[in-house]
Amino acid sequence: MARKKKAARKVRVAYVKSAIGYSRRQKGTIRALGLRRLGDVVEHADTPAIRGMVAKVGHLVQMEEIEA
Repeated sequence: MARKKKAARKVRVAYVKSAIGYSRRQKGTIRALGLRRLGDVVEHADTPAIRGMVAKVGHLVQMEEIEA
């Protein structure tokens, strides 16, 4: 049986709203995603861990699925 290699899925996460006034834990999640300044955009592999982090700070970031 030949296995088809699945295209690696990625997500693009953009930092769109300031974390000022939010908990230290949410600020830590923003940093763990690799976001430093408003307007930053990073790409991550589409894993359950990344999805969970984005869900916790969904009000501060925008996420977009991309094919890589």
